[in-house]
Amino acid sequence: MEKSVLLPAPDPSRLAKGYLICVAATISWAFTGIFIRYLTVNYQLSPLTLSFWRDVFVVLGLVMIFSVGNRALLPPGKGRLPYFALYGVVVALFNGLWSFSVALNGAAAATVLAYSSAAFTALLAWRLFREPLTPIKVLAVSLGLGGCVLVAGAYDAAAWALNPFGILTGLCSGLIFAVYSLMGKFTANRGINSWTALLYSFAFAALYFLPLSLLGGWLQGVSPLQSLFWLGNRPLGWLVLFVLGVGPTVGGFGFYSLSLNYLQASIANLIAMMEPLITAVLAYLLLGERLTPPQLLGGGMILGSVLILRLFEMRSGNR
Repeated sequence: MEKSVLLPAPDPSRLAKGYLICVAATISWAFTGIFIRYLTVNYQLSPLTLSFWRDVFVVLGLVMIFSVGNRALLPPGKGRLPYFALYGVVVALFNGLWSFSVALNGAAAATVLAYSSAAFTALLAWRLFREPLTPIKVLAVSLGLGGCVLVAGAYDAAAWALNPFGILTGLCSGLIFAVYSLMGKFTANRGINSWTALLYSFAFAALYFLPLSLLGGWLQGVSPLQSLFWLGNRPLGWLVLFVLGVGPTVGGFGFYSLSLNYLQASIANLIAMMEPLITAVLAYLLLGERLTPPQLLGGGMILGSVLILRLFEMRSGNR
């Protein structure tokens, strides 16, 4: 694997652009919870089958968009398929671990454990990419994690009635998302287009999920094909699943990867911690769910962590 080359420090306008792109990714990701909740509650779609079809529709959507808009993004590039295959392993692992973490731990604890990725990313980026691990960054990560606890409702002791395997699964989802962030940064540093990387990493992830989805159906006493085509002749379910793939999934992962052309991996990961806050606001606006005082406080902490980091960067001019 060729050595990464650190990009020169960007000007303030590049940093601002990176922040805006990453915020767009976070807003996109926040919608995924609403779509997934709808599919699992109304159609009892299993996590593995949902993950498979979501990845398939991501690939189909990107192929259609690239075919019309920019065919140059379709070829993988010489010698890059093995790298994209590895990238796909990371995508599949994160999606799978996240789904099982929610099942084992509940949504609140799973969210907090997944966003341990901010700490993992800061440490790994410090070692691998020589990104500075400043006291301000440590403070921002700590403040953001505390905010996630409040927004997700994980301050309730009942949310942490976990088994060791559940805790390990949740932490692994955070670690794998940190690896995803670092691979995205490595991809950006190598000059690989982030949208092409998204297409092929999700294509490989879909290939990995196919046998797992079939096996999951068999273990549940359902024929593999029935499990795979669980939605059957219910067009609304298929439409929601398609929109989930080409909408918030493409937007979330695509914009996040694109933001890594402008931001440190640790900073992008910290901005992504706004997702549970945005999800809570969307649930309030679209589903009529109530925002509690702890959620409002946690939201302020998350926004404060990003604001602290942004103000520090503007003063220091460091990347």
